[in-house]
Amino acid sequence: MVIGDMEPEDDEQAAIHHSKPRYEQGVLRVDAEEIVNDPLHLIYRQSDKSASTSKATGSSAVDTEKLMRERSIRTNRRTKFMNCITRDDVDIAQLRKLAWNGVPGDLRPLVWPLLLGYLPLPKPTRASTLARKRREYASLVETTFARGREGLDQQIWHQIEIDVPRTRPGVRLWMQASTQRSLERILYVWAIRHPASGYVQGINDLATPFFQVFLSAYTDTDPEDFDTALLPDSVRTAVEADTFWCLSRLLDGIQDNYIAGQPGIHRSVKRMAELVARIDAPLAAHLEVENVEFMQFAFRWMNCLLMREISVQNTIRMWDTYLAEGTDAFSQFHLYVCSAFLVKWSKKLQEMDFQGIIMFLQSLPTQGWTDHEIEMLLSEAFVHYSTWHNAQSHFIGK
Repeated sequence: MVIGDMEPEDDEQAAIHHSKPRYEQGVLRVDAEEIVNDPLHLIYRQSDKSASTSKATGSSAVDTEKLMRERSIRTNRRTKFMNCITRDDVDIAQLRKLAWNGVPGDLRPLVWPLLLGYLPLPKPTRASTLARKRREYASLVETTFARGREGLDQQIWHQIEIDVPRTRPGVRLWMQASTQRSLERILYVWAIRHPASGYVQGINDLATPFFQVFLSAYTDTDPEDFDTALLPDSVRTAVEADTFWCLSRLLDGIQDNYIAGQPGIHRSVKRMAELVARIDAPLAAHLEVENVEFMQFAFRWMNCLLMREISVQNTIRMWDTYLAEGTDAFSQFHLYVCSAFLVKWSKKLQEMDFQGIIMFLQSLPTQGWTDHEIEMLLSEAFVHYSTWHNAQSHFIGK
């Protein structure tokens, strides 16, 4: 388990350059092709840090001092990240320590692939590796769809066609036909390359944080509002390919969740019930009295990694920490996050009957959550992890 210095996350977005082409559906960076060819191009162009953006009109001296202090902390963190990822050979231990407490948004498209091992740590080999993996993905797509729909596994394709339009309902990005076609290709190619599991509902959700993070590299507007039909073919292929390979690496670590019978999820839900009984015995007792089984709500928490409970932005911040821990965190550390998540609502839940508990847990009040709430949740989970992870004998039936 690794944890770095607790410092505020850098929430600033790169300043929008007015020379870029503007569309009602979003703003495409004029240097998009350069970023495709060299991901380090993301950090070569510094955001405009003019004094006019750092001052708040009418702010008190105390507020101004606080803003300046926070800006200084963010700038310091960003400098540490940039020094780390621009080295000829990235120190992965240092990068994990930095990323545990959040990655600056505009650096995620570079940091996440490094943490996953998709991008090599030595700088000289990154561009060639990316080009090769993107060509490989494009070849897989071409071969897979060469015979059109008739050449596909109809059962897998049918389920993907059903699930893709349901992905992140109400979010403009995921309602667009161009984005949905990209997601269909990613999911189908992954499924046929993993016959032990094939496609399972929920995997569509897991692709969305990667897609949004990689898309953000090429636009100066919120990816959730961007029209992917505007993307040049080279950029679309890059976003799809990077999403595909990173999703593959994530799923490699939790494939037991998606093979026949989904034993990984059943095992995690059982351990979660045992863990909650130790960290909040009154809550566990109340759930038992009300005949609430953990499988009734926690199955989805494990299957979709809490993505149905929190926003994509919340998920992306959470995954900074998971990726810093390593892909095992999506099964191991996630168990402790889910337990802390349930215990957070302990007082309310203990006042409810069976029906109230189930309805509450199916529609949790997390709509207004920011990075702060996610970081508090991760901190609670870290405490539980530190206490119980190496005390495996405390879990029943190990």
